[in-house]
Amino acid sequence: MTRAPAHHPQHRARKRFGQHFLADAAIIEAIAGCIAPHPGEALVEIGPGLGALTAPLLARAGALTVIELDRDLAARLRARAGLTVIESDVLAVDFTALAAAAGQPLRVVGNLPYNVSTPILFHLLPAAASVRDQHFMLQREVVQRMAAGPGGKDYGRLSVMLQWRYHIELLLEVPPQAFEPPPRVHSAVVRMTPLPAAGVFGAAAAARLGELVSVAFSQRRKLLRHTLGRWLAERGYAGVFDVQRRAEEVPVAQYVALAREVQAAQEAQAP
Repeated sequence: MTRAPAHHPQHRARKRFGQHFLADAAIIEAIAGCIAPHPGEALVEIGPGLGALTAPLLARAGALTVIELDRDLAARLRARAGLTVIESDVLAVDFTALAAAAGQPLRVVGNLPYNVSTPILFHLLPAAASVRDQHFMLQREVVQRMAAGPGGKDYGRLSVMLQWRYHIELLLEVPPQAFEPPPRVHSAVVRMTPLPAAGVFGAAAAARLGELVSVAFSQRRKLLRHTLGRWLAERGYAGVFDVQRRAEEVPVAQYVALAREVQAAQEAQAP
């Protein structure tokens, strides 16, 4: 296996940050090729770490904004020309504001810390209208859940909440030995492209969707009449929705349509 040069061999991966540094040169080049950035684009990398992916992206784009929580790594990154370093927890970063400052949609990339990957994906969700695309390295199991269709065990809250807003595509799988230190799981690179039609879905309806999907999957082995059915009844829902099935059997489009109906009914009842 070809190894990328170790930029800072003295830096040890920190468990509390979920650090696993990508070190396979061929895979790094393949990921950069999938992203294919161009000069002038608003490119943002989450968790650049030792800069393995940062270097080929910077070579293609000429400039790059990186978000790094590790103080020591952030200091080292600042020494590299072409980088704008945001030293912060990514969950505190306003991506809509970043896009507004850039004057164009963002292209967001990163080898996300696996211990907080789902919170990061949900943090980015409200900013989807300000994003052109997202390319992330994630635990393979998470990518499978993100892309799962209805009817299987992988299909759940994460599937619905991301698929209503993005087209999700698994690009390549990455073995543990491509990292230093190797994680205990296999990884995968995913491309997430925001769906333009979802932009008309208001913030209130989006919040309603999140609420009802959480309720639906709260007891996924039970029929929806025990969970979502009761939730709908409490809100005076008078529409038609089949609750004699399990949460995993309902397609994304039906959850979205139900959220629209419930929100419209709530707004009509408001004084």
